[in-house]
Amino acid sequence: MNIRFSARARRDFADLPSDLKARTRKQLDLLSGNLRHPSIQAKKYDESNDVWQGRVNRDYRFYFQIVEDDYVILRIIPHSK
Repeated sequence: MNIRFSARARRDFADLPSDLKARTRKQLDLLSGNLRHPSIQAKKYDESNDVWQGRVNRDYRFYFQIVEDDYVILRIIPHSK
């Protein structure tokens, strides 16, 4: 599967510190190979809008949709605990 970014996700990514950018890239590489990779902890976030949530680290999450053969990253934001 391919990874695509929404315009908002591109801005979110650009605003991340370099260590978080590296971690996000790693997690998205894992996602492209296996939606069920344990470190991503992907789960359906919003059934009605078909939005999924994946884990960057303990403090950040990314939100995405599956569109044909692409994972479309919608946001990369701090996790509200």
